[in-house]
Amino acid sequence: MKKMTNPRIMLIISMTVFGTIGLFVRNISVSSGELALYRAIMAAALIAIYLAVTGQRIPFKEIKKEIPLLLVSGMAMGINWILLFEAYKYTTVSVATLSYYFAPVIVTAVCPFLFKEKLTAKQIICFVMSTVGLVMITGIGDMGQGGSNMTGILFGLGAACFYATVILVNKFIKKVEGIHRTFLQFLAAILVLVPYVASTSGVTLGSLSGTGWVCLLIVGLVHTGITYCLYFSSLKELQGQKAAILSYIDPLVAVLVSVVLLGEAMTLWQVVGGGLILGFTLWNEL
Repeated sequence: MKKMTNPRIMLIISMTVFGTIGLFVRNISVSSGELALYRAIMAAALIAIYLAVTGQRIPFKEIKKEIPLLLVSGMAMGINWILLFEAYKYTTVSVATLSYYFAPVIVTAVCPFLFKEKLTAKQIICFVMSTVGLVMITGIGDMGQGGSNMTGILFGLGAACFYATVILVNKFIKKVEGIHRTFLQFLAAILVLVPYVASTSGVTLGSLSGTGWVCLLIVGLVHTGITYCLYFSSLKELQGQKAAILSYIDPLVAVLVSVVLLGEAMTLWQVVGGGLILGFTLWNEL
């Protein structure tokens, strides 16, 4: 029972924490690229300490052929973070998150081309209905924000595309364990984020308030370092179906945070559209 309960609790905690990230990002007054960079640096440092303390070594000789894939997925992860943080700036946390959760639908659509998988009738229905849900979020009831709301949705969809890239690339990575994979992907993200930040916003940490510093540390250490470790550790012990169900805690918590804590409104059409995206992508994964 203990083996069944602990991974479940770990995944529930990680998904709940992931769902609250928008609340903290709202209080960090640096650019999206800079925030993504600090997030990757702090998380990589925390995992490096964990690996050193536990005496775990990365078997570079065994995984050297997969290092290019790790670099690609890590870079995609860094760009994915930038786009998601930009989405939070232009629209509500709930709408940005629901747009971002279109990623599994993108994966479903791409897999037949990459892996020669045939789309089943169920998958086609899920794809169509999730797309209808996205149209309802983007095309109806823009909450009076006009182009700003649509810009946020497009950033969210861009983040979804890069997150789908991370998922698809990881399907080709077979020999790297979860914690090692995460650490190397964070390092790859840093490689792409450093030149991006240097050529755009630069370092603006001096503009952060006390609250901003606290939120930045929480996002980097808790939401990324600790929570990613919990997430990947739990996935090793849980069946895919159970993990898929529990992963939907993330967007549900994000919507609750947006509406209840941040006071951001959602129209009825957006609620229905979000329900279609989450409901049909969940049905597809089951």
